[in-house]
Amino acid sequence: MRTLFLCALIDLLPDVNHEPDLSDFDYDLPEALIAQTPASERTASRLLHLDASGALHDRLFPDLFSLLLPDDLLVFNNTRVIKARLLGHKATGGKVEVLVERLTGVHDALAHIRSSRAPRAGTKLNFGDGAHAHVKGRQGELFELSFDDPVMTILDSHGSTPLPPYISRQAGQTDDERYQTVYAQQPGAVAAPTAGLHFDEAMLHSLDEKGIARAFVTLHVGAGTFQPVRSGRIHEHIMHEEWYVVPGDTIERIHETRKRGGRVIAIGTTSARALESAAAKASTMNATPQAAQDISGDTRLFITPGYTFRWVDALLTNFHLPQSTLLMMVSALAGIEPIQRAYAHAVHHAYRFFSYGDAMFIEPPSSD
Repeated sequence: MRTLFLCALIDLLPDVNHEPDLSDFDYDLPEALIAQTPASERTASRLLHLDASGALHDRLFPDLFSLLLPDDLLVFNNTRVIKARLLGHKATGGKVEVLVERLTGVHDALAHIRSSRAPRAGTKLNFGDGAHAHVKGRQGELFELSFDDPVMTILDSHGSTPLPPYISRQAGQTDDERYQTVYAQQPGAVAAPTAGLHFDEAMLHSLDEKGIARAFVTLHVGAGTFQPVRSGRIHEHIMHEEWYVVPGDTIERIHETRKRGGRVIAIGTTSARALESAAAKASTMNATPQAAQDISGDTRLFITPGYTFRWVDALLTNFHLPQSTLLMMVSALAGIEPIQRAYAHAVHHAYRFFSYGDAMFIEPPSSD
């Protein structure tokens, strides 16, 4: 039975010696609160504000302007969602559903495959109009595929937008636009960095007019972002791998922001993961604040309560799945009890959850 995070049951702070387990990141969510479609306009969502004192404020997304300070830096993930879902059949006639997880070459990719039987190496997959792929082997749960034509060409022609598993409908033409940020540039994600979906061009222009600085990272979000932690001991969870790059220019802006006393605000957990992965790597590289080199690589960084954030000072994010690594990340930033209380509040006040849902602005507890 899932734990219901009712405010009346969580007035006391958790024992500081308590090692978090799955029950700390579980909650009851009525199915009706899972957003199946986007809001009428990108900026039309609600915004739950958890401030540094632990107080909660019900706001609208445009109210974010009033929460930003002149020296703040907003860091966005400019990954672009690819049409990664392919429907086809084996040469023997059996149906297959392919979800491309990662491009490994012009003609090669790693993918999840759903079929009545797992295809063996050498199996040919047909997607219509002469589009084919061959199974080369496996890497764990993923299949190695080699396409006859460039992968992106086949996806653009035959693929569809890969909506999350909790959206119980087929992707439509509207999703091709709305399940994509307006600033998306670098193709490679199979899930959207959803905090960024709330921004439209007009709001970005308003940020510029207010003098709020912006910078970008790239993290290609994988399907593993939707996987729950299955081990009762969360430290035993094996984190999924995602590729990221934090440009040297962004790193310079981070250090400049810190020097003038500003905050680095990650727009989404994917931006936060990229920033913290780069910060960890920079510390081993002895990178100086003036270093303009990009930091990139594959990351399995698993951020849980007790983690000390290096570059992220605040976070704009959507609401996350129970028992998910992303819920653990936001709990690491704000504390388990404040997040429990915030989610109970969001459920009680019928906020919309997950990818097409409402947003939350998290300021970590004040050290004063």
